[in-house]
Amino acid sequence: MKNYTNSDYALNKYSAGIVYRFADGIVEYTLADYLRDNPGKTEADFRELKKLSDSIYLEQVQTENAQTKKNTPFDELDETMLCYAPSPEDVFIGEISAREEAERRQRRVELKNRALDALTDVQRRRYLLYKVDGLSSWKIAEIESVDHKAILRSIWAAEKKIKKVLGNA
Repeated sequence: MKNYTNSDYALNKYSAGIVYRFADGIVEYTLADYLRDNPGKTEADFRELKKLSDSIYLEQVQTENAQTKKNTPFDELDETMLCYAPSPEDVFIGEISAREEAERRQRRVELKNRALDALTDVQRRRYLLYKVDGLSSWKIAEIESVDHKAILRSIWAAEKKIKKVLGNA
């Protein structure tokens, strides 16, 4: 039996018997097996069965190929979005969602500004250096030439004020 591992059709067609592929292996049903199991049958009956088996495998391959041609690769999906026309409902909901998102964004900016306005200048500077710029409290202490604990107290106090402002919002 030739090693046709990618195609059941080819495996069946180029073998002398009828081939069945299972998850744990391949079984070939030969003419001898057929005649032994079916004493009243002939070699012509086996050839007819083999021909039918080949045609079933061929039909399976053709069906799979036809379906594969219909599949769209992921990298081509962006192009199909250009052909899409949203429904009026999607447009309306999208406009509402966009408006709501803009309002939420504006509200967050206002809350952020209100929270930062509640801080002293020193707290705001240290808090932003720590949270936004990602500097360590040790680095901020080195830059400002102050004790490390003073930086930590400023950041903790800033966080406490921010939580209070946001908690009241």
